[in-house]
Amino acid sequence: MTFKQKIHQYYTQQVQDKIDVFRDMISALTEDSKNDAKGSAGDKHETALSMMHLEQEKLNYKLKEVLDQKAILDKIDASLTHTNIGLGSLVQANGIYLYLSLALPKITIDQVNIIALSPQSPLGEKLMGNKVGFEFEINATKYHIDSIL
Repeated sequence: MTFKQKIHQYYTQQVQDKIDVFRDMISALTEDSKNDAKGSAGDKHETALSMMHLEQEKLNYKLKEVLDQKAILDKIDASLTHTNIGLGSLVQANGIYLYLSLALPKITIDQVNIIALSPQSPLGEKLMGNKVGFEFEINATKYHIDSIL
């Protein structure tokens, strides 16, 4: 497995784990609301059901966001090497590894820090479509693209 494939697999697993957590939470809330419906009556019961319903809506919204993230990751073929930077490129610039995919937490793989960034971010927009050797500046920091994996 290549370095880039390890990175992609790690991020895909992270997103899948979030999906599983949200699904479990939604399932637990659904189960709680069924159990609460059997044994309660009155205003407190209605308030509790409303609160559970609101919480369930929030979790469903978050689940949809994470499912959208997974769909983007699923589009990426980590075995490809790009000559021009695009979605799924692993770029080394100024000694920093940048993975163009989604805005996700920084990770460390094989003692190397990787920053995942969205192609829509300011840095991602500057990188997209460029090649090794391209130089640019963002927020008074100069960047030089050293390699594309």
